[in-house]
Amino acid sequence: MTTETQASNDIEVRIEGTIAIVALNRPRVRNAMNDEMRVDLIAKLDALSRDDQVRALVITGNGDAFCAGGDIKSMQARLQADPGQVAFNGWQRQQRTHHAVTSLHNFGKPTIAAVNGAATGLGADLAFCCDFVLASESASFAMTYIARGLIPDGGGMYFLPRRVGLAKAKELFFSCRKVEANEALQLGMADRVCPHDQLLATAVSWATEMSGGSMAAIALTKSILNQSFEHGAEEVFAQGSQAQAICYTTAEHRASVEAFLTKRAK
Repeated sequence: MTTETQASNDIEVRIEGTIAIVALNRPRVRNAMNDEMRVDLIAKLDALSRDDQVRALVITGNGDAFCAGGDIKSMQARLQADPGQVAFNGWQRQQRTHHAVTSLHNFGKPTIAAVNGAATGLGADLAFCCDFVLASESASFAMTYIARGLIPDGGGMYFLPRRVGLAKAKELFFSCRKVEANEALQLGMADRVCPHDQLLATAVSWATEMSGGSMAAIALTKSILNQSFEHGAEEVFAQGSQAQAICYTTAEHRASVEAFLTKRAK
């Protein structure tokens, strides 16, 4: 297995075999997300999505936190800004946030959030937009937006109800309470919990297991599943028919059929 590290500013990328490990790299501020970090994350995700050697992605945090949410310094700067610019600047920041979250959610390969510590506000949203959430025993989740006088703006109003149900999502948003790893597992906020010192090894092993099949079939299946709650059965069937037609033409499908026929002929 080869290991390659690419470090740039606040997002660190390490490749282990076929798995990309993306680490939020501002441990001094518990990986709080600022504008530069958002832009860097978008660029890294775009590059990894086009790297055919990468078959899955794990996102985690360096230090003792996964992500503490939005950077409080950015909030402070907003309070001191020209009132005539606050709304438009906020809109621009929202566009970058949604671009980052959407890039991770729509990443055409399996994604796992390896939550190593506190995932708060936007940090929790980054975890929930992944395909799977693996929590270390030291992990916790808290949707603290309303405590700051804000609505949950990082995608959580979309992702969290799909994990825990509408009423429980409202309770978590309104109370802003911290949810420890084992409760998160029970609620469906996390899919698995593992010992803290085994987090990345477990995530890479799981990512390898999830990415062993046809990458074309995985990408197309994921694309349809991500929209399946919004679409009716006929729309899902129609998208499935188009995706299957693409799969019929792939080298992976041809090789699989030929291997099966050869094995049966022996």
